[in-house]
Amino acid sequence: MTTPDRPPAFTALPPGFEFDPERGSRLMTRHGHGGWLGLNYHAHGDGWFELELPWREELVGVTETGVIASGPIISLMDNATSMSVWTMTGKFVPHATLDLRVDYMRGAVPGRSVIGHGECYKLTRTISFVRGIAHDGDPDDPVAHVIGTFMATHGSYL
Repeated sequence: MTTPDRPPAFTALPPGFEFDPERGSRLMTRHGHGGWLGLNYHAHGDGWFELELPWREELVGVTETGVIASGPIISLMDNATSMSVWTMTGKFVPHATLDLRVDYMRGAVPGRSVIGHGECYKLTRTISFVRGIAHDGDPDDPVAHVIGTFMATHGSYL
């Protein structure tokens, strides 16, 4: 039986279900946009999550430079910060990106993977606040900084 405010897929989660970041990332990065980009699980901890975006020629914005285009970096950071929310809460709560500001600091070094580090630093009942960096090997020399918010669409973070 489903309730009007929850899709059937989310009411089917067993009681006590706990979000497993590594397993969840395998599901999210195997299909769809994340799958095409080739996103891979990198690491996670308390309230933070990392994905890797391997360099591929198809992701390059300007052939002569070899630099990954902005779109894949944005997708990397949207996914990494989204997964940081579920890592912090320990549960899967469907949500939508309300805002994701990306400040580019420099182009990624051609041929290098980019690591997206996302951190959830504040939760309310239905809004999560995130920040993060994208880097290509040195977190102290980021490719980009991000800050954003997600809104729970079904259920509550708390």
